[in-house]
Amino acid sequence: MLEQHSHGHGRAAEQGALKAALALIVAFMAAEVAAGLLASSLALLSDAAHMLTDAVALAMSLAAARIAARPAQGAMTYGLGRAEILSAQANGLTLLLLAAVIVIDAVSRLASPPTVHGLPVLIVALAGIGVNLLAALILAGVSRPGAGAPSLNVEGSYRHIVTDLYGFIATAAAAVVILATGFSRADSIASLLIAALMLHAAYQLLKASARVFMEAAPADLDPERIGKLLAAQAGVVQVHDLHVWEVTSGFPALSAHVVVRAGDDCHELRRALQALVHERFGVSHTTLQVDHEAAAQPPLQIELRPRE
Repeated sequence: MLEQHSHGHGRAAEQGALKAALALIVAFMAAEVAAGLLASSLALLSDAAHMLTDAVALAMSLAAARIAARPAQGAMTYGLGRAEILSAQANGLTLLLLAAVIVIDAVSRLASPPTVHGLPVLIVALAGIGVNLLAALILAGVSRPGAGAPSLNVEGSYRHIVTDLYGFIATAAAAVVILATGFSRADSIASLLIAALMLHAAYQLLKASARVFMEAAPADLDPERIGKLLAAQAGVVQVHDLHVWEVTSGFPALSAHVVVRAGDDCHELRRALQALVHERFGVSHTTLQVDHEAAAQPPLQIELRPRE
């Protein structure tokens, strides 16, 4: 019950942070679209497009957090926590697709650059830095009790926001170059930099979400180390069929078959091993099948008699 309460409290905090960040992004996105059209700035319009994906990502993350908060029931014995992982994977795919679109448009504009008005681009970019920095701080301040970090769901939205923050910094630099030199291609070059940041963020999100779906061990847990620690405990003869995976962000799980010395209290040892795993590795969902070592059987005696 305590673990469920902690997860529920963490998801409530995440939902509040996602709502606040979403309100900031939507308000600023509308202003940026107008400024990008007036200034003929691809960098601003690409940032606005990315902010649209930010808004969609935040909305999806919020919906996923609400779904994941539902209790386990029926066939969903683990609950719906992996809705958050689906949301993170969708965020990674949108970053990937949007980066491809921006690269195509930026290359076209490098060949035939339009006139870009540097001053409105600089003003909007500086404002965007402030808005995205605030949104990033809101999301960065959320951590789930027992996990030590935000869920992958929130991480997906956070990566969107941070990529946008870096994009606005690049856009501001491009605007300064345009104002100082009139070099309009700086706008397209900044767009290519933004696309590169999107591709990096997309790769990280898709890789992390794929690890969860493939039921890989969490990055901070080494199954071999866990197995050696369990096998080294007094009374343990053998540990095999050890599995470590992540149900959803901040919810690692472990199962194993443990053979204990004949005559030892297997139930007491099981409780001790579960407490050890929780204390050393933070894994509270542990399933251990504990059996006694088979007693040695005397060799089969075969008596040979002469045929009468």
